[in-house]
Amino acid sequence: MEGRSIVFASGKGGTGKTTTVANIGVALAQFGKEVILIDADITMANLSLILGMEDIPITLHDVLAGEAELKDAIYEGPAGVKVIPGGLSLEKVKKARPEKLRELIREIGQMGDFILIDAPAGLELTSVTALLIGKELIIVTNPEIAAITDSLKTKLVAEKLGTLPLGAILNRVTSEKTELSKEEIEALLEVPVMGIVPEDPEVKRASAYGVPLVIKNPTSPAAIAYKQIAAKLAGIRWKPPEPESPVKRIFKALFGGRRR
Repeated sequence: MEGRSIVFASGKGGTGKTTTVANIGVALAQFGKEVILIDADITMANLSLILGMEDIPITLHDVLAGEAELKDAIYEGPAGVKVIPGGLSLEKVKKARPEKLRELIREIGQMGDFILIDAPAGLELTSVTALLIGKELIIVTNPEIAAITDSLKTKLVAEKLGTLPLGAILNRVTSEKTELSKEEIEALLEVPVMGIVPEDPEVKRASAYGVPLVIKNPTSPAAIAYKQIAAKLAGIRWKPPEPESPVKRIFKALFGGRRR
């Protein structure tokens, strides 16, 4: 049975799309799903950095250049998620042929329940190619008018290519008065908002360590939001853990959670 291929796209850079893909993918794996993450950002690949998987010898770029087999570019990442990373070498970027992605996705689709594709931001050739290979689209955006306007363009192009928009994820939400509301964004994009990820300093800390937030700090606000979105995609019910009391946190800090 072929897995669901979902492309995560944004109209502009800086929305936190790659971090979102990584954390939702790992959360799905934590829920017991077979997940494959593909870094389809041919020129600015950085999914592997967020997952702590630098210095990978064979990447998607090698496969797209015809210099390696697909099976050699698949690695096991955090929580058992499978990762097809992009290369960081400029020389490999020049050799890669993005159009080959369409051929590869048929093979990849047989390998997991979910194939999550991290698309390049914008609407360049590589971005459109990534939109083509996913059957479903999730837009990752920020609640500001410029980001929403660019996201709308991405959604319209995806629809013309036959890719079904599932919804939008609002990322880095601070609830400032200048931000658009969930209802306004749904009216502008004409898709449901699937989840709201708050601005959370733990996201940057996790990225600095190369550990997905849902593993490094699973009770942080953004991690809970990622897990809720993953549960929705997986069609399962998930309840966030109860926050620890201050007394329990102090006890764990002093005694490491061991009973005396």
